[in-house]
Amino acid sequence: MKSITINGSKRESVGKSSSKALRNAGKTPCVLYGGDGPIHFSAPELAFSKLVYTANAYTVVIVLSDNESYSAVLQDIQFHPVSDKIIHIDFYQLFNDKKIAMDIPVRVVGNAIGVKLGGNLQRNKRKLRIKALPTNLPDNIEIDISELNIGDRVYITELENENYEFLHPDNTVVCQVRRARAALVVETEDEEGEETAEEGEATSEKAESSDKKEESSDGDTSAES
Repeated sequence: MKSITINGSKRESVGKSSSKALRNAGKTPCVLYGGDGPIHFSAPELAFSKLVYTANAYTVVIVLSDNESYSAVLQDIQFHPVSDKIIHIDFYQLFNDKKIAMDIPVRVVGNAIGVKLGGNLQRNKRKLRIKALPTNLPDNIEIDISELNIGDRVYITELENENYEFLHPDNTVVCQVRRARAALVVETEDEEGEETAEEGEATSEKAESSDKKEESSDGDTSAES
């Protein structure tokens, strides 16, 4: 998995007033968990743009002013409810011998047969949560949809990989090709038209049968007179 480097500095004091001062200075207060104890640090808000405002997944190398560096992943992020600015970020430290849970983006490739026939591709999951060692974390989970026909689905069990495990139920649908609504409307109209035609034919047959009976009856009366 690709990595982004964040250069920061340890925080000398922790608290609301200190955090507010950091934000006013254009910095974001952060905490790194998972090691011997939490490490409080801060970094320029712009340093997180490639990490936060993207659909891709990255690991992070946190480099502090005392030349200490830590490998980590983004665990939680808080935004201001009005300005939508980043106000706090939590990271979780990575260790090569410990598995980590992480959301990985789904990448769809190919052109589904069902879409060519008028169906719609529905992506039920754009990210999948997996658990793996840091060295086995993929950049994305690729799905080839070329053979999907209308009504076909891709279940989580079809994506199993020896390098990581999925943290979803086995019946989770990742994507599927559904019949287009317009096609359903046309199909319904055709069925209704066929039913109407059948009813018309049945009515016509009954009318013809009735006419024949009346003609037969008139013929019998004429013969008696």
